[in-house]
Parts: sequence; structure tokens; C-alpha cells
Amino acid sequence: MSRVRLNIFIEPDHARRLDELAAMKGLSKSSIIAAALASFLSPDAADRRDAAFAKRLDRLSNQFDKLERDQTILIETLALYVRYFLTVSAPVPEAQQEAARAQGRLRFQQFIEQLGRNLMRGRSLVKEVHEEVFPDAGQFFAMDDPAAPGSGVPDEERLA
Repeated sequence: MSRVRLNIFIEPDHARRLDELAAMKGLSKSSIIAAALASFLSPDAADRRDAAFAKRLDRLSNQFDKLERDQTILIETLALYVRYFLTVSAPVPEAQQEAARAQGRLRFQQFIEQLGRNLMRGRSLVKEVHEEVFPDAGQFFAMDDPAAPGSGVPDEERLA
């Protein structure tokens, strides 16, 4: 079978990566390019690319659904807390309002500082409290485990 010689121009980065791959695999650059071209031109190449995109989009969709669920939980938690706080808080008498504002500013500053410390440490207060309450529960926040509850994997797939 005869072969056709082509002179092509490629980006310097692609040329470097091709050289590295050829050296690492012990193959000629021509054979690597021929295999890549055959894969690109094959009739099912588009289907494979579409399947890869669909798989990635499914993962992104699952991650988005989890973020949306978490945001809904956060908003509901905040709303319930605000309603509870406003229900149980007694009004401050007029004579004590300035002192209450000063105390509020101080408490808010302390809150912001604590929030900053937690964020800098990379620890979650919710996770810490959960570990204190349920020390033997294992990983509640198993983000790296795709089969963990809340990981975006549907229950029927996780439980199968």
C-alpha cells in the first residue's frame, strides 16, 4: 500500500507534544498522526465525541442540580432562622437603642472575623458540628465518592 507524503504546518506546542508522545510510546510521528486522522475521519468519531460531551454535560447537570438543592436548603434555613429570631426577639426600648446598635456592630464584626477564619482554614462549621453529633457516621460530605448520597448520582443507580 502506497502512502502519500504531506507537508503540513502545526503549532509549535503541538509539535512539541507530538515529539514527546512519539518518544514516550516508541512510535513514529507519522503513525501517531495517521492514527489520529483515522480516528477523526471515522464514521463513528462524531458519535464518540457526542457521547463524551453528553457524559460531561450529564455530570455538569448533576453538579448544578446539587448546587441548586444546596442553595434552596440554605435559603430556607436562613428564612426559618430570621422568622424565629424576629419572633423571639423583644423590642429594644428607645433609651437603649444606641447601645444595642453598638453591640450589634461589635457582634457583626466578630461574626465576619469568625467567618473569615473558617474560610481561611477551609473547614466547614456544618461539617464540624455533624462530626461532633455523629462521630461514627463516616463521611457525611463525601464529595469525592460518586456513589455517596447527594453526590449527584441518582438513588436508583447508587443503590443498584
